[in-house]
Amino acid sequence: MERAAAVVRRAKFPFLATVGSDGQPRVRPVSPVRVDPGLVIFVANLRRYGKTAEIAAEPRVELCYLDEAHDQVRITAVAEVVTDPEVLAGIWEENPLLRRYLGTPDNPELIIYRCLPTRVRFMHEWALEYVEIPLACGG
Repeated sequence: MERAAAVVRRAKFPFLATVGSDGQPRVRPVSPVRVDPGLVIFVANLRRYGKTAEIAAEPRVELCYLDEAHDQVRITAVAEVVTDPEVLAGIWEENPLLRRYLGTPDNPELIIYRCLPTRVRFMHEWALEYVEIPLACGG
């Protein structure tokens, strides 16, 4: 798990894959607002973005990190909307960009997703195969 966590720390900005209503995969870079132990990734979103409807219809997502050494981590996860006020308050306080652009934590446009891993894979640069990383909580 530590090798995968190190890639996540170094790469910082993963790509998030969802599936559109037409069955077409959609991939876009995202900026996580928190990473918890076990590679639980929190992603901020605006309600008007396309991924909002995509995740509501199909919460299974994948995050892909690629660091400067070309090591990769793929996190297959289930995305859920965070509603816990304490978690939301902590994320709000930890992220000055959220405060700068959204004004208040109760901005109706703001959605925070918690991506709970169901599978984590690591690949060292050009190793040509992934190594399964055991999930800390037995996901």
